[in-house]
Amino acid sequence: MINYLKTKSKVFALSFIGASILFACTDLEIEETDSILTSEFQGITDPAAAESSVNEMYNSIRGIIGNQADLFALSEVTTDAQLIPTRGSDWGDNGIWRQLHQHSWTPDHAFITNVWNQLNELQLAGSEVLDSRSASSASDVANASFLRAFAMYVILDNFGQIPFRDTSAPPLQDPEVFTGEVAIDFITADLEAAISGLPAAAAGSDNLRGTKGAARYLLAKLLLNKHIYNGSGTPDAADMARVISLVDEIAAEGYALQGGYFDIFRDTADTETIWYINTGVGNRIFNGLHYNSTELGGGGWNGFSTLAEYYDLFEGDANSNRLDAMGNALDGQEERRGGVPPGGTAFTGAPGTQDENGDGFADGSNVGNGFLIGQQFAGDGSPLQERGGAPLSFTREFTSTVTGASSLIDNNEVTGIRLMKYNPTFGAFNEHEIFFRYSDAHLMKAEALMRSGGDPTAMVNELRVLRGASPLGSVSESDLLDERGRELYVEFWRRNDLIRFGQYTRDWEFKDPAAVGNSDRELFPIPATQIILNPNLVQNPGY
Repeated sequence: MINYLKTKSKVFALSFIGASILFACTDLEIEETDSILTSEFQGITDPAAAESSVNEMYNSIRGIIGNQADLFALSEVTTDAQLIPTRGSDWGDNGIWRQLHQHSWTPDHAFITNVWNQLNELQLAGSEVLDSRSASSASDVANASFLRAFAMYVILDNFGQIPFRDTSAPPLQDPEVFTGEVAIDFITADLEAAISGLPAAAAGSDNLRGTKGAARYLLAKLLLNKHIYNGSGTPDAADMARVISLVDEIAAEGYALQGGYFDIFRDTADTETIWYINTGVGNRIFNGLHYNSTELGGGGWNGFSTLAEYYDLFEGDANSNRLDAMGNALDGQEERRGGVPPGGTAFTGAPGTQDENGDGFADGSNVGNGFLIGQQFAGDGSPLQERGGAPLSFTREFTSTVTGASSLIDNNEVTGIRLMKYNPTFGAFNEHEIFFRYSDAHLMKAEALMRSGGDPTAMVNELRVLRGASPLGSVSESDLLDERGRELYVEFWRRNDLIRFGQYTRDWEFKDPAAVGNSDRELFPIPATQIILNPNLVQNPGY
């Protein structure tokens, strides 16, 4: 059993705080004696301790974003962009991965519980720094405002309600619960404070911590989704105008669209990165690669894949995604779809590359970028094989080795197209995962323009031409959603986008028929233990 609440969360009283939540495969238990609080929060009286708390908050983001489970899984594996079939005994995990893609999760799903706990802990840490009795510097207050707003945004987006612990309230008082406009207004106030207090940082800066640009980005994201969160169903014109102005303010700091799509995801300066997290990108590289795909890291973990229908959003051949030795597309694919090279590239000592095994090829350069389908090759160009000796050739479909039918279980080692956004050539273990990116802001502005009666076609085509895709004659809502899917795959936003565009409950391969058209699945359940601990929480519909 694993204790998912840290000691610090005892200030959070009966909803989040104070309980020792124990997870097992089949049940949840509450140790009642740990629900009694013995002391009140008195403020952080040491300025150094306040600064340390902010540093700890940023450190916690590393685990939240770098993980392949938890928030990433809720954001991407519950969509058409990612799925993890069971391959023999690999990735079975009592169905925990399959449930997400099928939309058959339950209130005791470990990843859902983890996200609730992690983000509520982050929220509470921010509130402690922001308490008027704490000796927090202006910088600490600005950073805590940004990080608390981020935590509360994620909770609102995933659960629709936010338990809020007033740090000056009696410790046994149940946290109040924010929903709708109250939650939106609270997050907005934190972000306005962050915009005021955080430093400006030009494009190409080391944007590891919050900046004015990052706070503006998150406020634009909040306002773009506001009609979902408050239940109105209709975007407000003033909100859309503010989204546009916020993106313009980000651009005024020098942020701009950048060519060379996959170069953006290296740990080098670019004009797109608004906020990156110093967490290893290994999960994004190895979770989809086959065991024999590369010598780096002992190969891959052979799990994460994507649906053929997602791959088909991109221009190019439906069954092949090849590159020539110079990296040129051979199958009519746009740049963002990437491609499979015919082998590795010669090691030249270029910055960020290495040749640890001395074969003359840059380590990992045989892997390719984007969507990996068909035969894969070693550095010297020889065709790779899977562990049974058959060609390592990734397929569009997921089929059972037992029945031959489409299936999420009993798959072999090569089913499913694999995704590769962070290429191992330039560092398989770099701590540089991009989280807020200007292309997203650009598309948010285009969407706000569309939702306020304007024409987003020129803005969308500006991006498409830069990415080597054909311009569109016009742009509909579905076109804009597809463009976001092409630009932002596996960057944490697919679930959020599908819900905003009304497509999260549509049918896709392997989804539980009972979940198709079921709007209850647009929110995750409040973990069962938290409903017991805080009577102000109300379980979301359908659970």
